[in-house]
Amino acid sequence: METSRASKMGVWPINKLLLNMSVPLMISMLMQALYNVVDSYYVAQLNEAAVTSVTLAFPMQSLLIAVAVGIGVGTNALLSRSLGEKNQEGANRIAMQGIFLALAAYAVFALVGLFGSDGFAAVQTENAPIAADCAAYMRVCLCCSFGVFVQVIFERLLQATGRSVLSMVTQGVGAAVNIVLDPVFIFGRWGLPAMGVTGAAVATVIGQMVGALVGLALNLFCNRDIRLRWRNFVPHWHTLLRILYIGVPSMAMASIGAFMTFCMNLILSLRFSSTAVSVFGIYFKLQSFVFMPVFGLNNGMVPIVAYNLGARNRPRIVATIRLGAVYATGIMLLGLAALQLFPVPLLRLFNASDTMLAIGTSAFRIISLCYPLAGVSIVIISVCQALGKSMYGLFVSIGRQLVVLIPVAWLLSLTGNVNAVWWSFPIAEAVSLALCGLFLRRVLRLLDF
Repeated sequence: METSRASKMGVWPINKLLLNMSVPLMISMLMQALYNVVDSYYVAQLNEAAVTSVTLAFPMQSLLIAVAVGIGVGTNALLSRSLGEKNQEGANRIAMQGIFLALAAYAVFALVGLFGSDGFAAVQTENAPIAADCAAYMRVCLCCSFGVFVQVIFERLLQATGRSVLSMVTQGVGAAVNIVLDPVFIFGRWGLPAMGVTGAAVATVIGQMVGALVGLALNLFCNRDIRLRWRNFVPHWHTLLRILYIGVPSMAMASIGAFMTFCMNLILSLRFSSTAVSVFGIYFKLQSFVFMPVFGLNNGMVPIVAYNLGARNRPRIVATIRLGAVYATGIMLLGLAALQLFPVPLLRLFNASDTMLAIGTSAFRIISLCYPLAGVSIVIISVCQALGKSMYGLFVSIGRQLVVLIPVAWLLSLTGNVNAVWWSFPIAEAVSLALCGLFLRRVLRLLDF
């Protein structure tokens, strides 16, 4: 099994290997993006206030996913490196410690959902119905979030061992279940009562639970590169700290994104209107169609770079980075074209009013200008993580969103023109790309082979 893996990760041509590793993940990420958009599509059929309530809950939902993915990133990188070093026992222990961390994180978020949902909603709006829907949606997503934590960690175990197709199956099944159940719980079908916004959350968590079960089964019966043993589930503090050392910067980067979304919601709500908040929420769901494939590409790159780091093969690392940047830029250019040419049809999918169309058209066209820059930055950040320099990605995220984007958005909001606020995104992305280029050169120079 190890010889077979080595022939794939260490010998296959980089283009063939990257496509083999990434395309299934990109497809599964697109399915993930699809069910996010389907969620919003069905919620938008209720009313604009429902879209606003889900948008206000989005930062906390993003934070939850950030922690789950961060644990998965740390586990993935360490597991791939151990396999590259032919350290089977270390790989087995890393896999189980990743599962331990995922379940521990779920317990924390369940408590937050149980006791913090009402307060989180109240901080963002004084509209009682919107706050109530936001709190109900958030409470279900957080208290039942063990599905997403388990699903993500099992996906990463499959990815780290080169089984991207099986990872795609895990996420794809969960997404399909969510899409089917959305109208059932939101509007009341099959004899069930209509649950409105809360129904969207119920459909989401059921889909995640199904995906988690599929991921567990695939790892137990199809992933022979690792062995999941209960004796490795006992906390091993050195391994846990190593996973967190790589994963925490990823968590922090995505958490900063959640904080950015929270701040943007406040700026748009307090300075402009709930319609502007809804536009921002719809944009974030649609942009996932562009960004998710790039994230899938990156998830395919990480084990390749990490494995060849363990195997001390610098040329393959550099070739993977270059090819990944080319593919990411191409995907982002397609996204740019879509949002520039078709903003109105996209907004009409969500029952957009004339006011929403006016605000949204400008928002889509301005924000999407940063897409080509963002594609390259995302690839570089993932490479830094795979090479064990996760803090560089954190520095980039802090610079982009906390130092530049939020302050610039607030300053531009003082003009009283909501369209001016959207320019904060291209400005911040230009700063991000400059930092990424600097850090990538430094990382490659540090490689001593």
